[in-house]
Amino acid sequence: MGFYLGIDGGGTGCRAAVADASGRVLGTGQAGPANIASDLAGARDNILAAAREALAVAGLRGLEALSAGLGLAGANAAGMAEALRRALPFARIRVETDGIAAVKGALGARDGIVCAVGTGSVFAAQIGGRIRQIGGWGLVLGDEGSGAWLGRALLREALRAAEGFREGTPLLTDVLEGHGGVEGVIAFSLAARPMDFAALAPRILGSDDPAARALVAAAVADVVQSIEVLQTDPPLPVTCIGGLGSFHADRLAEHWTILAPLGSALDGALMLAREA
Repeated sequence: MGFYLGIDGGGTGCRAAVADASGRVLGTGQAGPANIASDLAGARDNILAAAREALAVAGLRGLEALSAGLGLAGANAAGMAEALRRALPFARIRVETDGIAAVKGALGARDGIVCAVGTGSVFAAQIGGRIRQIGGWGLVLGDEGSGAWLGRALLREALRAAEGFREGTPLLTDVLEGHGGVEGVIAFSLAARPMDFAALAPRILGSDDPAARALVAAAVADVVQSIEVLQTDPPLPVTCIGGLGSFHADRLAEHWTILAPLGSALDGALMLAREA
């Protein structure tokens, strides 16, 4: 009997599931971040750790016998997917972006648009089984509307307030002081990973501070614009997933029909494993 491994990996962590030929999940595991563009070696180690945990829970051995489907942040960066394939022991491997896995899991065979927003962001439309993805470029070039984008924007606004470019607010003052002033914010930014920026997002989402409201409005506007690029006539329903999925779904409902996901990105990764 063949066994399948699904891996859903992003900037905050990675999840693994082992399933049998009938699709029944036998074991799951989890580990740290698995963005292969920002840290290929670390992502490989976390993928293997999560896979071994899932195998152990399932009472199985032998990574080398698995057909693996991996939906990973950073898989669209040149050469990264192939470099990862060479570093993994699985019998068969299919590597796609985490956005592709998310679409497969969330939509199954139905047409629609997936808005996947967590630490980062990616958007995709599926029509007749064909998937078009936009975004997913990482924090340096994109990740609009995401937790990392919000956290970085909060620090930027705090610095602008400190230098007199904008009026300060209680939130901006508190964030600046909490990091030890301008120099502390700069030092933080030099070593921070996307997940570190994203850790600041709850301070924005739960705040009535004027700066927080402005940042939320900008994030939602970017998400709306991304979905508009993918929309058709008549419009497709939108499915929101990820750590900030429900937050954005509440705000997108005035624009489009919102449908709950059929499954998770991990379910989509298991689908990829069957196609490996």
